[in-house]
Amino acid sequence: MRPRIASVLFGAALQAALPAAAQNALTLYGGYRAGGSFEQTTGSTTSNADIGGGGVGALSVDWALDAARNLQFFASAQRTSIQVTPANPGASSSVPLNIRYAHLGGSNFFDGRAGQGGYIAGGLGATFMSPNLDGLSSEIRPSLSIALGYEHAFTPSLALRAELRGYATLINSSGALFCSGGCVVVIRGDTLFQADALLGLSLRF
Repeated sequence: MRPRIASVLFGAALQAALPAAAQNALTLYGGYRAGGSFEQTTGSTTSNADIGGGGVGALSVDWALDAARNLQFFASAQRTSIQVTPANPGASSSVPLNIRYAHLGGSNFFDGRAGQGGYIAGGLGATFMSPNLDGLSSEIRPSLSIALGYEHAFTPSLALRAELRGYATLINSSGALFCSGGCVVVIRGDTLFQADALLGLSLRF
């Protein structure tokens, strides 16, 4: 009888421990992204082409690796614009631009239990930049991100995340960026830096 009771207690303890050690999560975020800038050349003049700050949306999918660490796919998107010096008087000085990130990486929770408390995250992937102006083409560049965050659980399956995430995109363009068979504006750059302040709801499953 006693071995049976011990077996039941062990099974119950194992079932209680498994969700904390092996839960996946889907998180949807909203927040604000700080700009970044490129270099614009107009004739013999060089100036900054600043990217406007504004709202950003993001999502992450986490797969449990162990009790404290997750593999993570992270993606974000922003509709913004570049402020340029127009080549022709009267032309628009604002070029609409979509910026998207897609990164594969992971996260690690400081207190040893995923889904609870502070964490660090990061990933490697690509930046997709799509200007909406005739004469400019889309570009894809390698990038990385690193984040610091905090997760507060409301229930075992629902939590709130607050996260600061920085991005670095390797542009490495000594020629003209966004050009396709001619250029309306000449934009160059080495590295693009951006940063997000995000708030999200996380569903564990």
